[in-house]
Amino acid sequence: MHPRTTELLRHLDLQHERLRNAVESIPRGQREKKPNPDRWSVAEVIEHLSIVETRIGRVFDAKLAEARNAGAVREERDSSPVVGTIDMDRVLDRSRRITAAESNLPSGKLDAEAAWSTLERARNALRDSVNGADGLALGEIVQPHPVLGPINLYQWIAFVGGHEARHAAQVMELKDLLNGGP
Repeated sequence: MHPRTTELLRHLDLQHERLRNAVESIPRGQREKKPNPDRWSVAEVIEHLSIVETRIGRVFDAKLAEARNAGAVREERDSSPVVGTIDMDRVLDRSRRITAAESNLPSGKLDAEAAWSTLERARNALRDSVNGADGLALGEIVQPHPVLGPINLYQWIAFVGGHEARHAAQVMELKDLLNGGP
């Protein structure tokens, strides 16, 4: 496996584990509860992540197929790290509120368990896509991100991990609010 693929899969797995730990720190009976009307529940956070990761997986697959069809994909020769090449501080900064696009908003119809199952399916599909692109120069395939601007397919995968880390922090904020904190 190419070092960049290994790095990205480890990054995804680490952030997913952190998210899982954050979710599991909240009692099951509180995961569907909104701490106040303008905040998401834990279940809604997970549902949002499943929507976003499904969409990113589709974009990843489509951009890769487009590049392959155009004969524009070559073998990766660079093995330098990629996770640090996006502005992860911007992704993780919870003091800067980012409003999700309408299409990425949770329906609120899934309980936490169903939302987690949906997220797991999206995550597994994305991991399969990354594995299927192992060894290809994904840094040459660029797709704009609504907040970060033009980023390549490596950076999109790094973003997914950062996005989960951002929402793991949100889940911990929700835990405090559900327990009567600020």
